[in-house]
Amino acid sequence: MKMESGTNSHAMRYIESGQQRKHIVSKHNQQSETKESFEEMSLITACLTYTGFYVLLFTVYINKLFVTQNLQTEKQRDGYVPLYDTFERFYVTYMFRRIGDIASIPFVGVPGAFITLKDRITTDCGWNFDFTGTETRCLNLGSYNYLGFAENSGVCAENTIKSIESYALVSCSPRRELGTNSLHIELEQLTAQFVGVEDSIVFGMGFATNALNLPAFLSSGCLVLSDEKNHASIILGLRLSGATIRVFRHNNMGHLEKQLQDAIINGQPETSAPWKKILIIAEGVYSMEGSIVKLPEIVALKKKYKAYLYLDEAHSIGAMGPRGRGVVDYYGIDSNDIDILMGTFTKSFASSGGYIAGSKVVCHLLTRSF
Repeated sequence: MKMESGTNSHAMRYIESGQQRKHIVSKHNQQSETKESFEEMSLITACLTYTGFYVLLFTVYINKLFVTQNLQTEKQRDGYVPLYDTFERFYVTYMFRRIGDIASIPFVGVPGAFITLKDRITTDCGWNFDFTGTETRCLNLGSYNYLGFAENSGVCAENTIKSIESYALVSCSPRRELGTNSLHIELEQLTAQFVGVEDSIVFGMGFATNALNLPAFLSSGCLVLSDEKNHASIILGLRLSGATIRVFRHNNMGHLEKQLQDAIINGQPETSAPWKKILIIAEGVYSMEGSIVKLPEIVALKKKYKAYLYLDEAHSIGAMGPRGRGVVDYYGIDSNDIDILMGTFTKSFASSGGYIAGSKVVCHLLTRSF
């Protein structure tokens, strides 16, 4: 989150220039039907894939029976849980090793738009690798660096160096005491302005932004309706909150509405008392699926049933919408229709940390929640 102190307009131009470089956004009418863009797998492709996998599985199992690998065994482990379960150990040792030459390849330099890999060979089926002394430059398609800002030269790197020289690396104090400096204030104002809400509060770790802040919004007697594909940080935060958690099928608005209706009609288990609050949690772009949330439909349901909405824009902020302001911008929805906006600086913005954005009441609650 290092940023040279300067005008907000300069930073805004800097962020939006990244959008022009990438050309990965397109306008989307809020009233248009949301459609998934995944290509359906044909039956023959699925059959061939599974057949190849099971042939390999059978082959390596036969190999395991007749070929001794001289593997080390765990010693003095009585009373301890095994480090690996049976299938995991079998898969890593006998299957994954066979494709080890194309996995976990060392690279050199900065993994920007392109990445340079160190070439290597194996002569013993993946047990050992030797470097050849050559390198291969490849297009990087496996990175969160959506806008190409994560480089060791350019505006990001230069401003980071200047801010370190001016403010040092750490403050050695919690923010509530002596740890807040002008960069925090500027970043929070800029973030709120960028996403179009009243205020924001920033944190040092993206995962913790979900995991440690959700318990501040929720407690026993609250109900959470969570998409089944939500990130592990959300799941951890919900478990810590003490709230009741119900999962709806991925991007299934019919199932979500049924859950809302049941929650309002039946209330809390045993007592049937009304829920203190009902919170819907979804991601803008789902990190493990790549699918886009059906935000217009969720906002409509949230308003219809008087629920709250928490939107995780970790993978969509900076990479979606005409101005790069996430799925809210992509659909042309008013940011104030989302009660709590969460995002990270670790993806498109090539930094670290996360933010919670919304009304001043929401951010004030977080600053007084510990």
